[in-house]
Amino acid sequence: MTQTVCDGGSPVGETGPVNLLHCHGFGNQFLIAFTDEVPVDAPELARTLCDPVNGIGADGMVFGTPTSRVDSTRLTFTLFNSDGSRAEVSGNGLACFGHAILRTGPQQEDLDVVVDTAAGPRRIRVVGTPTDPVVSVTVEMGAAAGGPDLRGLSVDLGGPQAGRVASVDMGNPHLVVEVDDPAVIDLATVGPRLEAHFLPVGCNVHMVSVADRSTIRLRTWERGAGLTEACGSGACAAAATAHSWGAVDDLVRVRMPGGETTVVVGDPMVLSVTSTFVGDSEVADG
Repeated sequence: MTQTVCDGGSPVGETGPVNLLHCHGFGNQFLIAFTDEVPVDAPELARTLCDPVNGIGADGMVFGTPTSRVDSTRLTFTLFNSDGSRAEVSGNGLACFGHAILRTGPQQEDLDVVVDTAAGPRRIRVVGTPTDPVVSVTVEMGAAAGGPDLRGLSVDLGGPQAGRVASVDMGNPHLVVEVDDPAVIDLATVGPRLEAHFLPVGCNVHMVSVADRSTIRLRTWERGAGLTEACGSGACAAAATAHSWGAVDDLVRVRMPGGETTVVVGDPMVLSVTSTFVGDSEVADG
């Protein structure tokens, strides 16, 4: 499916129409554009185009740009959340980015590429062909490290009791809260309230329960996007946390509302994602 979107004369379309690829990883939606540079009004573009009513609808917008003029084949991944704020990295976003590279690049099958992000280089491996609507992707997400300061944080879940609490840095900040059942938490209320403790930087907020030594359940309030169907970096943060508690082994299935991913705990954390191509959209001057 291809549709045309008027961008109001933004830099993305100044030299002609630019193609946006729309992909999702377990329902976590991304719009991806390959451009010479990140446009100055990228936050506004993200807010407009990610809006499900007046735009296309997505959780974030990714710009793929050359890392340097010396090597135009090396790409930098720059992500803006649906509210226009910057995000350092995204596991599902990187998986969709790899899928988009495969669809638009010269390779005819599979992809193994290192891209640059604000959190450092990340390796993406895609199994499939440029015409496959669904591909399997693994992303090396780096090591899990200690996250934001939890001093003074009050974890009020509005009734349900919180268990263990941890913060994790996956190149972006995460708060992991152990609960009996993530589904019963009013995360639309609890998420922004907990995130407020970490302002102005903010934090991804995750409700996690351990089902067995190989399985956890996860629901996410995502910084800059709100409730999302899945969070790849959050799955890594949650798996690393549960592993540090001694609750799971090295291979962890993470069940989220949008689907089940697999995380291998280590350095780097390795995330497996099924990326689905939704369609193309043409951004044009107007």
